[in-house]
Formats: sequence, structure tokens, C-alpha cells
Amino acid sequence: MKRLVPMRERIQSDVGMTTAEYAVGTVAAVGFGGLLVKLLTSPEAQQLLWSIIMRAFSWLF
Repeated sequence: MKRLVPMRERIQSDVGMTTAEYAVGTVAAVGFGGLLVKLLTSPEAQQLLWSIIMRAFSWLF
């Protein structure tokens, strides 16, 4: 017969991420950061952001 385990025990038994999970999370974060840097340093993206900022300021002033 299977024993029902209270939710509190199931949550407390998982104390944190393992080293492999940290490594995968770190690689994913670095990859996403690199993608953002590449995207935001492209001339097209800079022009798009500049036009959005100028349009927002033209409405304010």
C-alpha cells in the first residue's frame, strides 16, 4: 500500500538545485545575455529603439 506523503514533506525534501541544474541555468542565462547584446548592438535595433524613444518624447513635450 502506498503511503500518502503530505505536501510539506515533499517540498522540504527538495532542498535546492544540483550542480548540473546550476550549470544548465548559467549556460542558458549567458546565452540569452549574448543574444540580447548582439540584438541591441545591431544598427536596425538601435534605430528602432531610437525611433520609439523619440516618439515617446514627442508626445510628452
